[in-house]
This record gives sequence, C-alpha cells and structure tokens, in this order.
Amino acid sequence: MCIFEPFVADEYIERLVWRTPGGGSRGGPEAFDPKRLLEEFVNHIQELQIMDERIQRKVEKLEQQCQKEAKEFAKKVQELQKSNQVAFQHFQELDEHISYVATKVCHLGDQLEGVNTPRQRAVEAQKLMKYFNEFLDGELKSDVFTNSEKVTHFLPLRGKKSKCKYHDLECQLIQEFTSAQRRGEISRMREVAAVLLHFKGYSHCVDVYIKQCQEGAYLRNDIFEDAAILCQRVNKQVGDIFSNPETVLAKLIQNVFEIKLQSFVKDQLEECRKSDAEQYLKNLYDLYTRTTNLSSKLMEFNLGTDKQTFLSKLIKSIFISYLENYIEVETGYLKSRSAMILQRYYDSKNHQKRSIGTGGIQDLKERIRQRTNLPLGPSIDTHGETFLSQEVVVNLLQETKQAFERCHRLSDPSDLPRNAFRIFTILVEFLCIEHIDYALETGLAGIPSSDSRNANLYFLDVVQQANTIFHLFDKQFNDHLMPLISSSPKLSECLQKKKEIIEQMEMKLDTGIDRTLNCMIGQMKHILTAEQKKTDFKPEDENNVLIQYTNACVKVCAYVRKQVEKIKNSMDGKNVDTVLMELGVRFHRLIYEHLQQYSYSCMGGMLAICDVAEYRKCAKDFKIPLVLHLFDTLHALCNLLVVAPDNLKQVCSGEQLANLDKNILHSFVQLRADYRSARLARHFS
Repeated sequence: MCIFEPFVADEYIERLVWRTPGGGSRGGPEAFDPKRLLEEFVNHIQELQIMDERIQRKVEKLEQQCQKEAKEFAKKVQELQKSNQVAFQHFQELDEHISYVATKVCHLGDQLEGVNTPRQRAVEAQKLMKYFNEFLDGELKSDVFTNSEKVTHFLPLRGKKSKCKYHDLECQLIQEFTSAQRRGEISRMREVAAVLLHFKGYSHCVDVYIKQCQEGAYLRNDIFEDAAILCQRVNKQVGDIFSNPETVLAKLIQNVFEIKLQSFVKDQLEECRKSDAEQYLKNLYDLYTRTTNLSSKLMEFNLGTDKQTFLSKLIKSIFISYLENYIEVETGYLKSRSAMILQRYYDSKNHQKRSIGTGGIQDLKERIRQRTNLPLGPSIDTHGETFLSQEVVVNLLQETKQAFERCHRLSDPSDLPRNAFRIFTILVEFLCIEHIDYALETGLAGIPSSDSRNANLYFLDVVQQANTIFHLFDKQFNDHLMPLISSSPKLSECLQKKKEIIEQMEMKLDTGIDRTLNCMIGQMKHILTAEQKKTDFKPEDENNVLIQYTNACVKVCAYVRKQVEKIKNSMDGKNVDTVLMELGVRFHRLIYEHLQQYSYSCMGGMLAICDVAEYRKCAKDFKIPLVLHLFDTLHALCNLLVVAPDNLKQVCSGEQLANLDKNILHSFVQLRADYRSARLARHFS
C-alpha cells in the first residue's frame, strides 16, 4: 500500500528550482538564469496538464464501472426479495396445516378422555366398595389397611363405625411422621404431612415437628444465637415438608419466644429485680436489645402478611411486665447513683455540704447581691478548693448517657420524649444544681472583700472548671437528648429549662467575676498605698534621682500581669476580652485616681511619666484597644506635669488631648508643684 505525503506547493516549487540548472542563487559556474528557469516552469506545467487529463480519464472510467456494478447489485437484491416472499408464503401454509392437525389431535384426546374417565371412576368405586366391605366385616386383609407404607393413600373414613379407625390411622400417621423426621427422610415427611392435612390432628403433627426441631438446638451459652441458627435451618427445610411453610415457621418462632426466651428472660431478671437495680437495668437493656436483634434477623423469613406486627407482639409478651414500670426503676436508680457519686466526692474532700437556703430570704439576698455586688454573710475559706471535679462530672454524664440509651431502647415511642425529659431533669438536679451551682455558691462565699489584704482569689479556677463542665453538659444535651425529643413538644420544655440553668449560672459567674475584679483592684490599691511615697514624685534632691520607675509601679505591674495570665487561662472566646476590658478600665481608673493624690516637681513628673509608661506596657498584655487607648491618653496627660509653661496650650491642643474635657486637663496641671506661680496660671488660663 502506497502512502502519499500531503502536497505542499511551496516545497514542490522549491525542489524544482534546485533541480533546474541555473535556478540557484549562490553564484558559481552556473549563476542564476531566469529564462532557463521560466522555460523549465512552462515545460513542467505542460507535463502536469497532461498528467491531469490522464488521471481525469481514469476517474471517469472508474465511475462508469462503479455505476454498472451498483445496478447489477440492486437487481440481485430484488431477486432475493422475491425468493424470500415465496418462502414466507410456504411457511404460512405449513403453519396453517400444523394448526389444523393439532386441533384434530386435541379433539381426539378429548374423546379418549371422555371414554377413559368414567371407566377409571368405576374401577376406583369398585375398589372403594371392596374396602368398605372389609371394614364393615372387620376382616382387614387389603394392603391399604395392613401396610404402613400404603396407609398414606387411604382417605379419611366417615360415620360412627369409622371414628375408632380414624383415630388409629391419625396416630399411626403422626408416629410415622415422627420416625421419618428422626431418620431425616424429608420426602416421607412430606407425604405423611400431605395426608395429615385432611385430619384434625394436623396441628399436632406441626407441634411434633416443632418440638423435635428444638431437640439439641440449645447447646451454646448464647440462646439468641442458637434460636437464630435453628430458625435459619428450619426455614430452609420447612418448604420441602409442609404446604403452608410460613405458618409452620411462624408457629416455631412463637414457640421459641413464648417458651424458651420468656423463661430465659425471667430467670435473668427476677433474681436481681429487687436486689440490684443497676444489674437489673443492664440485663433488661441487654436482653431486650438481643431480642430485637433476633427479631430483625427473623424479618428476612416469610412469616405471612404482617410479620412486623407479629414479631412485635411476641417481644411485647415477653417484656411487658418489665417495661411497664421501667422508667420508675430507671429514675430511682439514677437519683440514688448520682447522689452516691456526689457524696463520695465530698467525703473524699472531708467536706460537709452546707445548706444553700431557699425561699424568700435567700431570694432577697440574691437580688441584693445582684444589684449591689455586696458579699452577704461571712466569707468562707475554701483553701483553694473549687469543689468541682471533672471525674465526678464524667461519672454523672456516663450514668445519664447509659440511661438515655436504655430509655431510647426500652420506652414506648409515645412515652419516649416524656421519659427522656425525666432523665434530663435528674441530670440538671445533680450536675447543674447539686454540683455546679453549689460550687458557684461556695466560690462566691469564698471571695474576700475588696479591702482584704493578700487575698487568694480562687473563683477564676471555679469559672474555668465550670466552663469546661458546662461544655460537656451541652454536648450530651445535643448528642443524646436532642434525638429523643426533637420531634415532640418536650423539645421546647427542655430548651427552656436549659436556658434557665444557663442564665442562672451566668448570673452567678458574672457576680463572682465582678467581685473578683474588685478584689484585684483592692489588692492593687493596697500595694500602691503601702509602697508609694509622697517623696517619690517630689524628691528632696532633684538632681539625685537614680530610679527609672517607682517600687509601687513595679509591684503593681507584676501583680496585674499575673492576674491577666490567670484570666486568659480561666476563660475562652469573647469572655476573655470582656473580662480583660473590664479589668483594664478599672485598672486605668485606679491609676488615674492614684496619680491625682500627689503633687509633682519637675523630676517627680518625669518619674510619673516613666511609671505610666510602664503601666501602658503592662496594658499592652491585655490586647484590648480601648485599654491601651486609655493609658496612651493618661501618658499624654502626664506630660502636662513637666512641659514648660509656654508650651502648655500647644500640648493641650495636641491630637491625644484635644478632645478631653478642659476640667480634666486643668486637674492635671494643678498637680504641678509650680502651679500657683502667676506665670503658669496665666499661661493655662
């Protein structure tokens, strides 16, 4: 096969030029000759025209040949179509002839059957009359009475004299079925079962089959697995024996549930029902779960029309006496268990829970404390103990989680939301009120007054642990309670109760944090009072000041940094910024008021500026723009203590001080030792 490259005119001409003598352009003996090249082009064009004519004639010849062959092919196809039509006509004639013959054969068969059927009935009637004669005479000689293999072909007899024989035959057939089952002869079992279908004792035959199926079936320690294997085995076999396999299998399952499983469940639950509530609930949950799992496996089998209802009734018949009062047992156990967990914790701390009052007086104290932030009653020294334990919380949540799981499994769908709500209220009572709320109340009582010296502030530790615990509580609410109540009216009730608990706790946390911040400010005030001297800002020797900032400033900054770090470790999210902003504002107010107490010489003013610069550096740790802005402004105000009198107005109109009230500016200028000089008063007026 020849493969032609695509024709490119430029390349073709280029090759032609190079082959032609005198067509080159590089000089030499044969320099470029345009006439010779033109002549070569003309000759070559003529050759191409001749070649084109030759190829065109060849194409026309091939087209004519192709048209001729197409006509011959079309003619041949027409001939084949005619032949096919003739063959189809012959096929139709043959089909009609076969149908005619088949009709004749069917008619002949009907005639033969019309003759043979009466004859066969007459023969069977003769045999039956013979059997009746033998039965009435009492001499049973025929094979149908004496051979057990033939008895299955004997039809049930009727009448007074046949009752005894009817019963004997029925017993013989059942015995034969039993023997065949023990031998594993499925075909014989099927024959006998088909005959017994016409007897009253057919149900007894099914009972015998069910009883023998269960012999040796329960050899393992797991009765539920044994029952599943038994039903799978019978399901494969029962269709080969009985004409109504779904009824027989359903009766077997009913027998397993009502006898074997019910007896097993009763033995497992009754012994611990009154003595051990925890074990009783665990066993009830486990047995009910395994029973429903078995029911799910049995759903694969054909048990009739409504197998779901059938299996549900069987499960209910086993557990109804236990499920009726399940929630009472559950809530009673959960309360006692939760109380024991809490008491065991407080005992380990050698702590006797103090009674948190309720009623009108306590409510009045609470309202006063919220509005005035005053500590009502004596302060309690908790020795740094928060009385919150994550171990206790995990135990309470684990017990409640298991209770929710049991509630989901064991409660009737109509009772599920109400039962879940009861469990939730117990969790709220023991976790939120008896543990968290008690710890908050104890923590509030342990916060010292704001004028206490060297007070240990442990309430932030309570805040940290309370936040962690409440996150765990909220997670369980969403993960385990919400799915149980999400589509019921109890949802809004639970959300409302949760909201009330959150608001109550947040109120106490806010109160405790506020009082703790007051204590922090009180500690700072005590440091400033004890460490700051009047001579710090008005030294006797102006030329002999060697310190960069005062000792009071150093101690206050160290204390503030420690408290800031503690706040950051105790809280999360926006709460950190909110508390730090509040502390920063109060810190600024304290320093502002503190500076207002002194009179400043020129060198003392410089030292005050250095102190404020250090306070500002400390304020940067807050990472709160407002706090930093306050200290920047305070730093600018301190410049009024040292600026030359002639420059006071210029400094006051600067960017940081221009928007401040004139009284504030005046109050700082008045702190200067040289304020009363006429020159200074004149410049500032």
